[in-house]
Amino acid sequence: MRIEAGRARELDVLQEIERAAGRWFRDIGMDEIADDEPPTLESLGSYARSGGLWVVTPEPGSRPVAYALTEPVDGCLHVEQISVHPDSARRGIGRALLDELAARAAADGIPALTLTTFADVPWNAPYYARLGFRALAAGDLTPGLRQIRADEAAAGLDRWPRLCMRRETSRPVGPAPARSPYSPRGTSVAAGRTTTKPPSGAHPR
Repeated sequence: MRIEAGRARELDVLQEIERAAGRWFRDIGMDEIADDEPPTLESLGSYARSGGLWVVTPEPGSRPVAYALTEPVDGCLHVEQISVHPDSARRGIGRALLDELAARAAADGIPALTLTTFADVPWNAPYYARLGFRALAAGDLTPGLRQIRADEAAAGLDRWPRLCMRRETSRPVGPAPARSPYSPRGTSVAAGRTTTKPPSGAHPR
């Protein structure tokens, strides 16, 4: 398994991953989330150009089976999206991708990963809690996270309970990664998709 920066020629594959991962939400009656369109090619391309797109491939030259979108928000690395294709479910890919992001963030002196997710969906908040994320109270949200939550509410996602979570990074053992997922673009927030597909077939949020 390889985790590396995403490339422009892979973007349509990432949309396929996102659509496939949506089926898990349909199974629990969240059809609106299942039917949500994946990030546009333009949006994915923007993440790729800024260094915020990371993909997982089984071997060199193979098609991606998972991806993550990240961006800086208030000094932390925010995981805007993470999805794993259902055919590659339950192999620890989501965990490995988040661990890699945490290690790279730590190497850059970034204190934490953050994300937003559905509170009651088993493969969302409970899954992230098992991976070291903790729920943030409303009073603990930074301005950027508050804006993300406001954008989600405006998009209708608060029909289901949602929350913000944070995972502290730790200093990696051994040499620092060659390339960082952090691109210093201030604290702006992309307004795209903010749902998390299941780790067993997909993804954060």
